[in-house]
Amino acid sequence: MVPMSDRREFRDLASPEEAHEVVADLDIDPAPETVPLADARDRVLAERVDADIDVPGFDRASMDGYAVHARDTFGADEADPVTLSVAGEVHAGEEPDVTVESGSVAEISTGAVMPPGADAVVMVERTTETDDGVEIRTSVAPGDNVMLAGADIAAGARALGPGTRITPREIGLLSALGLDEVPVRGRPKVGILSTGDELVRPGDPLDSAAGQIYDVNSYTLAGAVSEAGGDPVMYPHAGDDYAEMERLLHEAADECDLVLSSGSTSASAVDVIYRVIEERGELRLHGVAVKPGKPMLVGTIGDSAYVGLPGYPVSALTIFQTFVAPAVRDAAGRDPPQTATVSGTMAVQERYGEGRRRLMPAGLVEDETGSLLVYPVDKGSGATTSLVDADGFVDVPPGTDYLAEGEAVDVTLFSPAVRPPTLLGMGEDDPLLSRLLDTVSRPRYLPLGSTEGLRRLDNGVPDIAVVAGPTSSDHEATDIGGWQREWGLVVSPDTDVSDLGDLVDGDYRFVNRDSASGLRRSFDDAVDALGEERGVGRAELIDAIDGYELTTKAHESPARKVLASDADAGLGLRATAAKLDLGFVSLGTESVRVLVNPDRREKDSIGSLAEVLSDLGALTDGMAGMEPQ
Repeated sequence: MVPMSDRREFRDLASPEEAHEVVADLDIDPAPETVPLADARDRVLAERVDADIDVPGFDRASMDGYAVHARDTFGADEADPVTLSVAGEVHAGEEPDVTVESGSVAEISTGAVMPPGADAVVMVERTTETDDGVEIRTSVAPGDNVMLAGADIAAGARALGPGTRITPREIGLLSALGLDEVPVRGRPKVGILSTGDELVRPGDPLDSAAGQIYDVNSYTLAGAVSEAGGDPVMYPHAGDDYAEMERLLHEAADECDLVLSSGSTSASAVDVIYRVIEERGELRLHGVAVKPGKPMLVGTIGDSAYVGLPGYPVSALTIFQTFVAPAVRDAAGRDPPQTATVSGTMAVQERYGEGRRRLMPAGLVEDETGSLLVYPVDKGSGATTSLVDADGFVDVPPGTDYLAEGEAVDVTLFSPAVRPPTLLGMGEDDPLLSRLLDTVSRPRYLPLGSTEGLRRLDNGVPDIAVVAGPTSSDHEATDIGGWQREWGLVVSPDTDVSDLGDLVDGDYRFVNRDSASGLRRSFDDAVDALGEERGVGRAELIDAIDGYELTTKAHESPARKVLASDADAGLGLRATAAKLDLGFVSLGTESVRVLVNPDRREKDSIGSLAEVLSDLGALTDGMAGMEPQ
């Protein structure tokens, strides 16, 4: 533990408004650049583009037909056609070799150059070929069915202005002007550096026993930088070594307009970035009165701007989107996203009493009328699943004690592309459930356990709750189907356990499930039954089980402890034991039921789910111990 005397305290925290101003004052504007037209999509024009040529550069036919002297067709109609001689034909991409004299026509293709003497085109559908030429059954005026030179855009005209975001439409116009290169705003180059001795790049071996974790922030922030219009550059992660961190920071600063680091910004002596910036650059801000993300650094390193983000993924992304992304967008010439905020009402009450401003991660779900409900997603800032379980955040002002159920709130989305899930489920986790959810478009499922899933369903938050094991029937919900699963002890092949009594009586290491799990309730009932059989209480039996209090939240976790030789037995499913090629001691079967919020029964996703549940045969194939019910 770091002695308190060695810790830096967060004093004089900046307000969020001050933090916005400090970040906005950073100079991260890149120099303009010229890029090939093929690479210009989604870039922003740096200067005005004027047309150097007429588009089209010639008078051209707008449709297939006959180029004519318009005067020769005056008075012609279906009842009294005019017959004209055919002088020749003109095809697109060819210079005309025919002149249209009075009394004659030239057959012409769409896009072809109008031949000399012609001033209009009669569409082919209003003509009939004859032995004497072509019969014209309509009158045309000069210019009919002809696009004149410069009619699209004339030489010297303003084509596109600076600040225009280049989409396929603009690329089409630039192509028509003959441009193969385009002057664009530079994209700010943003160096990304994650710190901490515990970080490992995804794809490299991970030593969990040594406390290693995969580097989440580098990739998450790189995606957010690209979305804001920046050019992310990921650097090797830095340990907590001062010299190495300093070297990487200066390397990134020499090459980038902005350097982002995540981690090592809290007030601790082991976090050295504070000293790097303070000693080698200029520190303009340390600490913001906002949750999550209080430990934020802003400053400069040489000529480059610097922002230090918190280490927890949700905090890092939230602080980036709130304070840094607007500056990146501005430097890249991007407009703020137009659909980045939605309004909804709180599905449940959320208490908060810390006093400072809070950016509360939140999820969205549509109720039976299509209105948005907002619910808190709080697994802690270190939980990476919050990045996908949450759709955005609610800005809770300082001094707010709670958000009331039904209170109107605005949600700042993590991305303009965010949409509410078609189906929101909560409750038990189960391998067959994963297959079931694959049959629904864009579902979201939070494996909170049967007990918590039922509680949230009673509060009206999810569309469905999935519950397993013994449950009360005192819930207003519609049961639309389910299945039966065999549960018991997942054991290593050399463990001599044949029943629950062996686990109690023997010297075995055990891994349990958390108390919200249906498996845990089934296991506790089995322990109670064994106690009645032996004439002892539950407390005596669980005291004899080494590891009863060691709980995990996922259905495979105990089995994986066994697989890693960290335990001899774990509470689990036959399907899991078969998947991991482990032994299994059956202790019974339990029912898994899908319960529907009574107000959401008419949602399309519920209907789709019910249809699949009516015939689960295909989904249970190859899953040991799973049976439709």
